[in-house]
Amino acid sequence: MLRAAGEVGYLDAAAVGRLIAPPPPKIAFLLPSGGNAYLRLLAEKVKLVAATTMRNEATIRCFFIESFDAAALAGALRKQAGWADGVAFMAIDHPLVREAAQEAQARGVRLVTIVSDLSHATRAAYVGLDNRVAGRTAAYLISRFCKSGQGAVALVAGSRNYRTHAEREAGFLGLIEERLPGLRVIGMREGHDDRNENYRHTLDLIRRNRDLVGIYNVGGASDGIGRALRETSQAGRIVFIGHGLTADTRALLIEGVMDAVINSSPDEIIARALAHFTGRAEGQGSGVAALPVAMEIVFRENIPPAT
Repeated sequence: MLRAAGEVGYLDAAAVGRLIAPPPPKIAFLLPSGGNAYLRLLAEKVKLVAATTMRNEATIRCFFIESFDAAALAGALRKQAGWADGVAFMAIDHPLVREAAQEAQARGVRLVTIVSDLSHATRAAYVGLDNRVAGRTAAYLISRFCKSGQGAVALVAGSRNYRTHAEREAGFLGLIEERLPGLRVIGMREGHDDRNENYRHTLDLIRRNRDLVGIYNVGGASDGIGRALRETSQAGRIVFIGHGLTADTRALLIEGVMDAVINSSPDEIIARALAHFTGRAEGQGSGVAALPVAMEIVFRENIPPAT
């Protein structure tokens, strides 16, 4: 009917195109609440994109769920699947979440995991770092910064329920076992991306391990670790590597408390996720689920301008 109206001149070609085009996608971003400054920055940028996106491009909304709560994430997936054409979410690798993702996918909702993936491929794509490579990079950096090449190293994470944290740990341990026999890993502490928990863990690690030479913060809340290093006069002696260039990690780098930050651009993550919903993703339709986002290694001397 619409094409016929165009053919007889009742509607011009542009009007017909607008009327027969599929409606713009409705997209929900699900992000954990809490003390992770990088995820807060990511959420702020999602909101900015949502506020500036034209109505004929997409409708974007951002929702927060309780951090590390698989049941809350599963519930949010089911709820947003009733509204959205696509959902981008930081996955918790848990049976409740995988089941909810399968249900949403069966309803025709396109799913994209960001920052942290699922172990089962119940999503269209993953957008984030290659986290095993990130962990290996952190181990390499600690070994290069460590003057003696000998001593204890520790890891602090949010939670192993995030696959991204477990994969970074695996990559870190793998390189140390393969190439760095002088470094002794003393285990993983889970601080739930809480600055006070990370502060207490770091104080305890320093007290129990006089040969501690390096700390790798797999997750967020690096300011808690930095505070403990500063108060114990260990800043600059203990090598400190972390993730996510934010206001707190910038300050720690400039102060010399942190040695390096492994970063991925939140703008790139958002753009790539949206491209998967709008059909513009690189490799889409060719069996390529995703290409890892670029990994940036930031030191005090190459900190980019704040945006």
